[in-house]
Amino acid sequence: NDLDIAATSIAQNLRRAQALAQAGDGDTSWGLRVGVGSILVYKGASYMLRDSTFDENTSIPTTIVPSGITEVTFEKVSGLPQTTGTFTLTSQANEIRNVTINKKGMVEY
Repeated sequence: NDLDIAATSIAQNLRRAQALAQAGDGDTSWGLRVGVGSILVYKGASYMLRDSTFDENTSIPTTIVPSGITEVTFEKVSGLPQTTGTFTLTSQANEIRNVTINKKGMVEY
């Protein structure tokens, strides 16, 4: 159940970051970064260059190990992702869930 909730949370937060970028909120790009225990929606051209005062953090269980891509930034207005690929989530029981984003910004999980 935690694995499914984490995958759904990544998909929802990807869509949120994309919508903020498309709306031109803050006149900049928006993105998402996944780490152990957290999903972070950020404002800026990348996680390293973000404005941390706008960080939106969602917790996920620390027993879920993320791999694959860890960060996606969406271009302002177009909402196109600068990175494509798959977020892979693995539970302690070695169950896996994938969340994939393609070059047009479509999210599948």
